[in-house]
Amino acid sequence: MRIFTPLVIVAIALPAAGAAPLQITENPLPEPVEMHGLRAEVRQLARLPETQGRLPEDRDAAGFARVSFVRDAPDGRRFVNDSRGYLYILDADDRLTLYLDFAEALPFTAYNRLESGFIGFDFHPEFAATGLFYTVHGEYAPDNPARPDFIPPGFTLDDATYYNVITEWRASSPAADAFDGTRRELLRVAHVVDSLTHPFGYVGFNPTATPGDADYGLLYTSGSDIGFSNGAGPNAPRAGQLQRLDSVVGAILRIDPRSPSESGGQKGLGDYTIPPDNRFASDGDAETLGEIYAHGFRNAHRLSWDAEDGTLFATDIGMNHIEEVNIVRNGENYGWMQREGFFDNGINFPGGELDQLYLLPPDVLTGETEDGFTYPVAIYDHDEGRAISGGFAYRGAIEALRGKFVFGDIRLGRIFAADLEAMKAADDGVPTTVAPVEEVQLFVRDSDGRERDVTFMELVEETNGAPVERTDLHISQSGDGELFLTSRQDGTVRMLVP
Repeated sequence: MRIFTPLVIVAIALPAAGAAPLQITENPLPEPVEMHGLRAEVRQLARLPETQGRLPEDRDAAGFARVSFVRDAPDGRRFVNDSRGYLYILDADDRLTLYLDFAEALPFTAYNRLESGFIGFDFHPEFAATGLFYTVHGEYAPDNPARPDFIPPGFTLDDATYYNVITEWRASSPAADAFDGTRRELLRVAHVVDSLTHPFGYVGFNPTATPGDADYGLLYTSGSDIGFSNGAGPNAPRAGQLQRLDSVVGAILRIDPRSPSESGGQKGLGDYTIPPDNRFASDGDAETLGEIYAHGFRNAHRLSWDAEDGTLFATDIGMNHIEEVNIVRNGENYGWMQREGFFDNGINFPGGELDQLYLLPPDVLTGETEDGFTYPVAIYDHDEGRAISGGFAYRGAIEALRGKFVFGDIRLGRIFAADLEAMKAADDGVPTTVAPVEEVQLFVRDSDGRERDVTFMELVEETNGAPVERTDLHISQSGDGELFLTSRQDGTVRMLVP
């Protein structure tokens, strides 16, 4: 049986050959994202303890508790973090137990923005035996005695404002309900813009890799511009920091977290080993960083893998116009600051600005000529939202969503879906080929069992008891493939259920 795979080839009026580049001055994606019958029930599991105002340096007081990730450890336990410095166990009865007080352990941690503090975590696939797990957090640089492993090219230690830090933790008793053990720093990267904009937001392992696979036990980071696109102050924007292969700025890193003293392999910038099959580890160029897996991202703050075939997806937050889902491969370039979606960014033209879009040359738009960039497989524009959340290839128990890539918008809390076959078919080298995106209607069951349609924004406002300007939606996935919806505004863990 032939399966129909819907695709959209965005219709764009091509300029005449040799004509000056055409600036897009109207809506770049005029077709709206609509609902076409997809529905999913939301159920509340738990609300974390309030941490609003907990710390004097928490100048941005927004958020009852700031949930960023829900993770199922390989030993079956479920963990959830509050980025203000707590890691909890969420048990089978949805009760919370404090596992690690992160702020007490690392006193220089910066909590002054919504995406700050103890930002992300994941467990080594052999955690049950080794007790190893990994975190990423932001620290203040001034008066900090620690020294970075990497400073963006052209800057010095005196320019450092914050640090992005990846840490390995080793629990002495992996099955214990509270952490006791040691830690080792893997990587410290200097931020040099005034605010902790777009810090490293993700560390994680490929859950589809098994022992013996080349990817097994390798740790990935988000692809972050660490604030260079639009950070405040004299050090940004600096377009020259992007599209460099001697820099981690805008790059997804893939590392073997073992120290070279243990692995016997090639040392990276920090105390970890470079996988020899990373393209830039084996390109024969001493100027490229071997830990770079893919590059050219503005803020690919979430990664996920399709359990069916191992496809790696990244959700990349755009600048002023386009939000992207990308299929990520070893060594490829995803375009920022040259590209936003399948448009040329205005900063590449004399007198141009970051908030401008231009049409690509006709031969590039049609795929006749390759320009060295890999283009997104699903997109939406800022008529529909403001910042893409994480997303997952859904293979779970909700029949309506099965075979979809489910993602959302951080600010507005809208839940979107795109057909996975269509997304993979859109990975065809033609920039304007993308999968259609539709919105998922959420509903809850009231006490009398009746369904009530809601938005995620409404759920957050009901829990908080007051309106919010942004939901700070994040999506996580359970070990058996179901989806959690969380918010850094109300500190609540919710789940999509059959």
